[in-house]
Amino acid sequence: MTLPNSPLAETLWLFANSYIELFEKTNGCLPVVEKDNDWVSPCQQNDFDEKSVYWKPVKSDKELSFENIESALEITLHQDIKIYFSTFLSESIEANCEEGRLSLLFAWNENDFQRLQENIIGHVLMKKRLKQSNTIFFAVTDEEDLIISLDNDNGEVWVERVGCKPHKKLANSLSEFIEQLTPVCSD
Repeated sequence: MTLPNSPLAETLWLFANSYIELFEKTNGCLPVVEKDNDWVSPCQQNDFDEKSVYWKPVKSDKELSFENIESALEITLHQDIKIYFSTFLSESIEANCEEGRLSLLFAWNENDFQRLQENIIGHVLMKKRLKQSNTIFFAVTDEEDLIISLDNDNGEVWVERVGCKPHKKLANSLSEFIEQLTPVCSD
């Protein structure tokens, strides 16, 4: 599944680049993450030191597809969530919205993309078991059990407690939501 360049993909790249620019302006370098030789990523740039490496979002060399999830769950995922998770590989990106601080989740590498898919399957199965409409999470908040998710039926962005129905609408679309965010350098 090759996704075309879309307004959402452009919005995501703009936001990711503004995060990187803010980090570089504030810290004089790219963001840094702990090095794990068993969990390498194309996001990794040069070594920061023996234990850490610089990183930045990058387009995956491989095609990232959700066809296996859609087939297994017998659902069609909203196009926005497929674009969101397949636009680039990245470490989580910190941001502020009017609700507070959050971390946008992304896949670090292709293996992480598979793990993400497994988590999405678990989330959708939980929603089915609870007889709730399908949502797909894409961000976590500072509050332990609050997540930001996309309503799979209409693409709206909501806050929800894990295991509960969404309770507060944040935006009409994922693109609209991303445009409202302000990047934040990690503490």
